[in-house]
Amino acid sequence: MEQSGTSTRLAGAVQGLTSELVSALRSGDRFRLAGTVAEGHGPETAADPSLAAVRVVGADAVLPSVLLRSPPPDPDDLTVLSKAVHAYPPPADASPTSVWSHWAMRRALLRLDASLDGASGAGPEPGAAWLDDAPWQLLTHQLAVLAALALPGEDCAVARAARRRPVDVARGFVRAVRRRDWLQAAGAGRWLVLLDEVPRTLGLDTGLEFVAQMGGEDARVALQVEAAQLLRTGVLV
Repeated sequence: MEQSGTSTRLAGAVQGLTSELVSALRSGDRFRLAGTVAEGHGPETAADPSLAAVRVVGADAVLPSVLLRSPPPDPDDLTVLSKAVHAYPPPADASPTSVWSHWAMRRALLRLDASLDGASGAGPEPGAAWLDDAPWQLLTHQLAVLAALALPGEDCAVARAARRRPVDVARGFVRAVRRRDWLQAAGAGRWLVLLDEVPRTLGLDTGLEFVAQMGGEDARVALQVEAAQLLRTGVLV
């Protein structure tokens, strides 16, 4: 019962954080990550799993500063991100997506914190060989989980795998919409706006609007769609 209660609180914290991120992306106002972390001796308290929520949201926890680029993040915000990075390292048996998500957070921290150097920043890039021959269904699922890496100018093994298979990602987007998997569709759509040679028949703009309409009550979906639409229109400041 306690585990269920903790999971419920974490899910609520994730929704709350992503809702604030969506609001910041839409308004262009400063987003403050600081203040979301519980005071206590551990990485989180039972009553406030907010730091764990930062880890779940991953690098997108500072997405307004990355996409809008203005205003720059407050040092306290970078401290929160750094705490989440160090409090929740991937275990030895972590999935590839978990390892990549952690690496993306470290990369975001390095990108935004000028006081860090390469040696103390993102670290070696993980391998992505598992994506090379992945069926298009699995590829789309994995890319959607790693949508935080779908950023302009991003050059990493995951992004290169996506660029090699735009048609497969498009197929995965359509499949996710048909299955009403709005979060996967939104994540795949975010990748698609950055890829060349996406089939024109896909109707990506209309598709993203439909995903926003159908799944937008989930703040995680709204965050991915908002990011995709900003990338699509090039409204980055």
